[in-house]
Amino acid sequence: MKIIKKITLILLFTLAISVTFTSCAKKDEITKIKVAEVTHSVFYAPQYVAISEGFFEQEGLKVELMSAQGADKTMAALVSGEAQIGLMGPEASIYIYNKKSKDYAINFAQVTKRDGSFLVGREDKKDFKLEDLKEKEVIGGRKGGMPEMTLEYVIKEKGLKVGGNTKEGEVNVRTDVQFNVMSGVFIAGEGDYVTLFEPAATAVEKENKGYILASIGELSGEIPYTAYCATNNYMEKNPEVIQKFTNAIYKGQLYVKNHSEEEIAKSITPFFTDINMDDLIKVVKRYKSVDAWCEDPILKEESLNKLMDVMDTAGELDKRAPYENVVNTKYAKESIKNIKK
Repeated sequence: MKIIKKITLILLFTLAISVTFTSCAKKDEITKIKVAEVTHSVFYAPQYVAISEGFFEQEGLKVELMSAQGADKTMAALVSGEAQIGLMGPEASIYIYNKKSKDYAINFAQVTKRDGSFLVGREDKKDFKLEDLKEKEVIGGRKGGMPEMTLEYVIKEKGLKVGGNTKEGEVNVRTDVQFNVMSGVFIAGEGDYVTLFEPAATAVEKENKGYILASIGELSGEIPYTAYCATNNYMEKNPEVIQKFTNAIYKGQLYVKNHSEEEIAKSITPFFTDINMDDLIKVVKRYKSVDAWCEDPILKEESLNKLMDVMDTAGELDKRAPYENVVNTKYAKESIKNIKK
């Protein structure tokens, strides 16, 4: 009887050790990465879905988000090593590549294919047209940033002039207001119009301080507006992390493609606790209606060329960056190959 008890104790002890080591092994398999996002917006729903639905965990990743408030600050966080992955417009990687920096950024997964901002005005014009911006002031964001450059692009495509002399028919696009305070400055009474991302645009409209008049993304057409990137050095040393991250994002994109506005809103609710469910559904529906989200993570060469056309029109492009130097589609293609739609 004593022998049986001893054997039982040994087996239990062995099992306890086995469970402990298994638990530790699983814990050690989780890789923590910090992602710097250019702003916190429903526009990046596939990312929040990938977190809330456990897609990153399935890939052995734990993601920590930091809101950098601007592509310049996001790139600074990436290059300094404060973040391992950056979510921003690919224009930032073109800027840094053209500076011939030793550490430059490579885009590996596209998330959105249109501008995510909406033009907000002080009057509810049902018949609004871009020509209404003539001789008006628009708070457009940081000079050289994608929101401001895309705004200029759609204005100029309509044959309007961008400048500071509204008396001569020009549209004054202001670039002196920080991205994160644009709605506050507009509410305070400055500018005739402002471009805002969601949920900020809906919040302004709900306060009766402005009205959403147009989608800049609809007006501009498809552009690789935001993508994930990592430095060339990090990508070279951590290809498995980049692949796992891309897998999770692709799963998030498929979820957004195949689920209703209500289901998407419910999934991303933990990231937008300051907006009620009805408004969140409305915002998700708005982005879906303008076809804002990519169905897969591949950033195509023709898309990058369109982006550089926009930059050129804004006078912000010194020279075109070679596609193969600032974009790597290897990981996106591998995700599409291995993950069922």
